[in-house]
Order: sequence, then structure tokens, then C-alpha cells
Amino acid sequence: MPRQSRLDFPGALHHIMARGIENRLIFINDADRAKFLERLGELVQDTQTPCLAWALLPNHFHLLLKTDQTPISTFMRRLMTGHATWFNTRHQRSGHLFQNRFKSILCQEDTYLLELVRYIHLNPLRARQVKDYAELCQYPYCGHSVILGNSKLDWQQTAAVLTLFDKKPSTARRRYSQFVQKGIAQGNRSDLNGGGLIRSVGGWTVLKTMRRANAYQRSDERILGDGDFVKSTLHAYDQSFEKKYLLKSKGYTLDDVVNRVSETLNVKPQVVWANGKHRKTVEARSLMCYWAVRELGLSMTEIARKLDISVAAISYSVTRGAKIAAIKNLSLTDLKNFKT
Repeated sequence: MPRQSRLDFPGALHHIMARGIENRLIFINDADRAKFLERLGELVQDTQTPCLAWALLPNHFHLLLKTDQTPISTFMRRLMTGHATWFNTRHQRSGHLFQNRFKSILCQEDTYLLELVRYIHLNPLRARQVKDYAELCQYPYCGHSVILGNSKLDWQQTAAVLTLFDKKPSTARRRYSQFVQKGIAQGNRSDLNGGGLIRSVGGWTVLKTMRRANAYQRSDERILGDGDFVKSTLHAYDQSFEKKYLLKSKGYTLDDVVNRVSETLNVKPQVVWANGKHRKTVEARSLMCYWAVRELGLSMTEIARKLDISVAAISYSVTRGAKIAAIKNLSLTDLKNFKT
């Protein structure tokens, strides 16, 4: 059966898991973990992708990320490819490091955010990487210690979690800690490991009860949330997909995007294609990259090849372009003379 496409759009909350091939180690020592965290932090800051929770285990890792303007697939490709290349070089190995592609479950934030933060941050304790909760609170390879203020990472969004407990930081940390401790007895929660109807409603018992009451919900294996959330998520994704398909079906190309940028910003097309750090050039190229990737659905690799720059540079441009479009209230499909 063909694998389903990833669900993603700005604001989407993702529980992400990636495992070593054949369950092999992806972190052998602290140097591996430190390098991975350095790369993760740089990516979070470069792409402005909020990271709410994370945990590193010897053969896999968990992340709780929120999509901004850089697609999660792009973010994860850069993270995993970078780590695999570094790991293979350092440990004199070759071949794949990770098992298939990463697993990503789009989650209903209001319902599952705190449960997921707790579940992810208890992973080192469940996997016996630490001996008890007190050691977990100091453990440097999990976001729990950062939320408690025992370690510091500028790129982890702690306020988004703490403000859900209290406005006062000290009180919020105490209540958060109590909340996490209560989850220890729950063990490994399969209901938070993936999407689908059974997990979303809390198991077979709840599902059978709902069915006896003729209460049916829509489900999708890629989504962890109730029926209404699944429906709204798929609708938002379908709208995005339909827009990209419509543009492509009308023959819209990267050259058309360049022409629209030229028209909108009142610059020559050559400026859009140009390299350099002149303000007008950077603005035009950023808007072009944003529209090409997010509106037309072109790959960053394709655009990077045409502009003769790195995929990372395209990712930065997409983020800048999103800000420019938002500040100036610009939309690709609202431009005059758009093809119909």
C-alpha cells in the first residue's frame, strides 16, 4: 500500500519520532548527543520552528515541533541528513543511519499538548537512561530540565508550556513538575504514539461505548485528535493541496512567480534572480522563494539549483519571504493579471 503524504501547514503541532536502522544506536556517546542538539538548535532558530519538547534515547529521539513557514519534512531532512553524515564520519561507518523516514503525527494542541510534553520528557526515565525522577530533572539530553530551569537552551520554548500552569514562573514550574511526576505510573502510553481513531478516543473500550451510542468520529492514522479536529485538519490540507494543484494545472511556473514578484515590488526580473545582499534583491528573492515553495509547491532543492545556492539558504529565504508577505499583505493569487 503506498504511504500517505505528510500533513503539514503553518501552526500544525507534530509529535515526531525517528529511530536508528534495525534499532541500532544513533547516539554512541555524549559528543554525538551534543552535536545533534547543536544542529537541532541552529535549525530551530534559523527556521523559527517552535520546539516544545524533546528527548534523546540511544537508538531514537522524540521531538514536539510546531510548523512555522518551513515544512516539517524540510526541517527533518536537514536535521537527520546532517546528523547521519556527521555520525558516519566520526564513527567511520557508511550507509543509512535511520530506519526509513521519520514518523510524524499531527496532534490536536488543546487536547494533547501537555500530555505529549509529559510523555516525551518521561522517555529517558522509562528507558532507564536515568535512575529516578530527581536525576531526570538534571538530565541534559531531555527538555524537562530546561522547563524546570535547571539547564538553559535559548531555542526551546518553555513559556508556551509553563504559562499553561501559572503566570508566575516559580509556581508554574512546581505545578509542571507535579504534573510530570503523576505521569510516571502511566508507563508507556501507546495512545500517544500515533494517530488513528482508537488512539484518539482513548482505546477500544471508549470506542465501543461510542459506537453503541451511535457516536462516530472521522479518523486518520496521521492525526491524533477528535473527529472535528481530523475533519478541519484534512480540510485545511486539502485546501492547500488544491491551491497548488490549481496553480500548476494552469501552467503556473517559477518564471511566472518571478514576474509577479517583479510586478509587486516594482523591480526588474533580473533583480529577483540576482545574488547579493542588496536590500531589494534579498526582499525580491525571499518573496519569490516563499511563493514558489509554499504557494506553488516547488521543492527547495529545485529552486536552490536554479539560484545556485544551498537548500539551507532557500529555507532562510522562505522564512523571510513569509514575513514580507505578511507585513505587506501580499498574496500570489491576488496579484493582477493572474492567469485564469
